[in-house]
Order: sequence, then C-alpha cells, then structure tokens
Amino acid sequence: MVVGKKGDRKNRGNTVLVEQVRQSVGYLTDEIQALYTSDNIPWIVGYSGGKDSSAVLQLVWSAIAALPESDRTKPVHVISTDTLVENPVISAWVRQSLNRIEKAATAQGLPFQPHQLNPELENTFWVNLIGKGYPAPRQKFRWCTERMKIHPANQFIRNIVHENGETILVLGTRKAESQKRAATMAKHAEGRVRERLSPNASLQNSLIYSPIEEWDNDWVWLYLMQWQNPWGHSNKELFQIYRGATTDNECPMVVDTSTPSCGSSRFGCWVCTLVDRDKSMEAMILNDESKDWMQALLDFRDELDFRSDEKREQERENRDFRRITGNVQLFERKIDGSKEKEVTNIPGPYLKHWREHLLRHLLEAQTTVQEKAPQEMKNIELISISELSEIRRIWVEEKHEFDDALPSIYKKVTGKEFLDPNIQIKTNQLGKEEWDILQELCDDPLHLELMAKLLSTERNFQSMSRRAGLYEALEDCLESCCSLIDNPIAEAIEDRNIKKSAESGDVKTVKTWAETKFGSRPT
Repeated sequence: MVVGKKGDRKNRGNTVLVEQVRQSVGYLTDEIQALYTSDNIPWIVGYSGGKDSSAVLQLVWSAIAALPESDRTKPVHVISTDTLVENPVISAWVRQSLNRIEKAATAQGLPFQPHQLNPELENTFWVNLIGKGYPAPRQKFRWCTERMKIHPANQFIRNIVHENGETILVLGTRKAESQKRAATMAKHAEGRVRERLSPNASLQNSLIYSPIEEWDNDWVWLYLMQWQNPWGHSNKELFQIYRGATTDNECPMVVDTSTPSCGSSRFGCWVCTLVDRDKSMEAMILNDESKDWMQALLDFRDELDFRSDEKREQERENRDFRRITGNVQLFERKIDGSKEKEVTNIPGPYLKHWREHLLRHLLEAQTTVQEKAPQEMKNIELISISELSEIRRIWVEEKHEFDDALPSIYKKVTGKEFLDPNIQIKTNQLGKEEWDILQELCDDPLHLELMAKLLSTERNFQSMSRRAGLYEALEDCLESCCSLIDNPIAEAIEDRNIKKSAESGDVKTVKTWAETKFGSRPT
C-alpha cells in the first residue's frame, strides 16, 4: 500500500508539472507572437544545438507557425557558431539540424534562415596555437573565446543592425544555469527598454529576449520530450546525447522537482583547457563503444593540459622566455612551500620544436580518427588545409623559419603531398639542410634566430629594384636579438629593481647603478 501511495504522489506531481509547463508554453506563445508582430525589427535566435537553445527555437518556431501567413514576414535568423574545434558529435548534430531547419522552413513557408558562423582564418584555434605559438588557453590568458566564438556572432549581429538599424537577439539563457548568469541577467533586466527586452551591453541597437529565463532543467527537458520538434530533428536523440555524456549513463525523466536531469552535461570545444577534464567526452567514450575513436582527441587534449607541476615545468621549457612582442615581462610568484617570492619571467609563445611536435601529433590524431570513426564521421577534419597553409605562411614569413617544415611533417604523417592553396607564400631558396647547418654553427637559439631573421629580411628585399629600407630592417633584426644575447632575464630584473628604487626615492641605489652602467661623471 505504501508503494502505491508513493506512486500516486509521483503521478500527481508529474501531472502538476506537465500542466505548469503547458501553461507557461501557452503564455510564452502569446508573448512571442505579440513581440514578433509589434514591429519590423528582425530577430536573431542563438542556436547551439543544446537543450536550452533547442527549446527556445522550438518555442519561437511553433509560435510564429501559428500566426496567419500575412503576419509571418519578418526574418528570423538562426545563427550557430562552429569554432572548428567543437565536440565532433555535437558539431555533426548541429550541421544536420541546420540543414533540416532550412528545408522545413521552406516547406512550411516560414521566415527562418539558418546560418553557420565560423571564426576568420587568422582567429582559428590551430592558427594561433600551432602557427603563432599561443599557449593553451587558461583563465588569465583566455585568448580563444573572443576570437572564435564571440567575434563571429557579434559581426553577424552588427551586419544585421547596419542593414536594419536594430535587432532582437533571442537567447536560451536561464537564471538557473548559475549564480553568475542570474546576476548578469538581473543587471540587464534593470535597463529593460520594453517589457521582456533587455539592452545588450556589448552591442548597440541590439535587444535581448530570454523567453525561458525562469525555467529550470526539468521544465526544459519536459518541454522537449512532450512537444514535437517542428523542423524534424529528434529531441529524443538529443536526450540520448546528453545521457551518453553523463558519467553514470543515466538521465532520468522528470517526475518531481527533486529528480535530477541531464542539465549538468556540458559540451564545448574538445581542445578546451579551461577545465580540468573533458568529462562529457570521457563519458561518451565510456558509455558507447562506437565512440572509442574519440579517445585520440581526448589524449591530444590532455597533452595540451598544463595543470600538474610536471606539465607546468615541461610547458615552461617549451615556451620562449619573451612574450610574443619580443619583450621580457616579469612577475612575482611564491616559492613552493614558503612565503617568500621570486621574480621570474612570464613565458611567451611555444618554441619551434614544440609547435612542430603539436602539429605532428594533431595530424596523427586526425589519421587515427579517420581510420576508426564510423562511416558518417570518416571525413572528419581536425585541422583544415587552409589552416595548415596559414600556419606554414606564419612559420616561413613571420617567424623566419626557412626550413619550411610543414610540408614534410604533413607528408610523413599522412603519406600525402601537401598541396598548398596559397601560391603566394614566400618560400626560401634555403631549406632544411641549410637550417641544420646554421643551427649547428650558432651558439644558442638567439643566434640562430638572428641569422634566420637577417637571411629572411635580405631575401624579402632581393627582388626590389631600389631596396629602400633594407638597412633599417636589418638594424631592427639586430636590435631585437643582440640586446638579449647576454642575460636578458637578469637584465630585465635589474631594470625592474632600478625602477622601483627610483619610484621610492632611493637616490643612492640609482646613482650607483648609473655610475656602473654609464661610468662616473667627470669632476
């Protein structure tokens, strides 16, 4: 009898919850229709393929589809940003969904226009990490998000604003996601210019509409499971993706407010080092044997990680002692196990040997994935030919690495010739053999860098008739390297200490330093 009573209570609770969601959907349908028909401002729906953005797009789609045809004239742009390093399962899911959105919108006579956005070539992950040598992203140097995710979306929004004067951005953000998200949404709500529309802090003439801001995970999943997807994508398949990305492979349907859901599963870039572990990818591999090909991605991601003491020290050895600008920058850090501090340099970009190592391992991972992945994922590219071409250009033209290592690395790993689409790249008459000889003759990496810069600079001016500016360019090469040859870090620390002495009014120390450096003044 007790079991029966518990079952009755669960059923009643579930019925109440379904009714609450039904009422909310009805209210939001009316609200969406009223907002959509109240003006001529185009809409942009942010769509990641996840549960929240799917719920929002489904609400907007169903509401607009219920309007008379004469009212369905205002365009609704559906934008999805693919960073090119997204979880490949999710990336394929989103591409398939965008294709279905386009076909269904045409068939149903609806104004939805899907757009897949990508970062510009110079902003992609591999061009910056392997090409320029940017270190794997971290909280204090999060160079990836703005370049790869935010900029493409913001540029699209700015273009719509430029054409139409204003736009409404519809998002699946919810207060229940995190305290930080709730606080941000509350702050935006204070400046609402119209009921339910908040100003966009980063983009002028762009208003934000968050229809499901009050929903929790249970409501989102209940809506997706009980209401059919109108563009023909499977919400149940989405549920299975989330389920497969949880450690215990469990993702129970909601029966009451205490029941957990799949809301904690997080999908993002498979190379992300802003988190300790990629738990969703680990769970996918653990829960589904057909996804064991993703282990190569997980292994590569773990190689980029820098959190352990051993990896942190290894990473430091694989990075230049200067920042990417060529300057030595210092910071204070605590000595392990004590309260004392030491002054040391902030390491800069990855060195040549490590960039080549990462490229080699990435191509090996791509080869493994293409061999082991199921048929529908066989053509997966972890890095594109255009990215490889840009990396090659940076190495040869900007970093003056005239050995031109990329084509040989590519051929050794893939067994194929690298057919560079960029025929304008300035390859050198010198090659790997000359590079190896020069490396053997030079005393240290800075001497090698100087000689490579001088040779590359001379070659750049070789075809010019007047060669104006050659001497200035050669002097720049000498200045950038020769001032650092002796002991650049010690010199930077000395300069820092002198500046501190000058700021504190320590005349004696500054005077002693000046006499040592420039000689005593004549009496």
